[in-house]
Amino acid sequence: MTEFNKLSEHKIITSKMSEIYEAKNHDYGDSFHKSFKKYGPISAIVRMDDKLSRAHQLLCEHKEQKVSDETVIDTLQDLANYAIMTVLELKLNNFEKKEYSSSVG
Repeated sequence: MTEFNKLSEHKIITSKMSEIYEAKNHDYGDSFHKSFKKYGPISAIVRMDDKLSRAHQLLCEHKEQKVSDETVIDTLQDLANYAIMTVLELKLNNFEKKEYSSSVG
């Protein structure tokens, strides 16, 4: 039996996340950037909160799902991608030099 290698698995997961990011960014027309530019960091928090709520439903509520092709792993990878996309937007907009509280409602 092969031992589970977390570092190797992390690389596989993040590589797949990059592929998903590229495909969705193409299909959605960089909508995350547009929302961030229009509404600020709160737009990222809302999207991540939606994914957290979905993860909670899938992991904790144990009821029949009508969207059966969305897995917990898909949801968590989307959440992680949203977090990375938020970091990209913060860097793009030099938020490291700004006070976050002044930009969040």
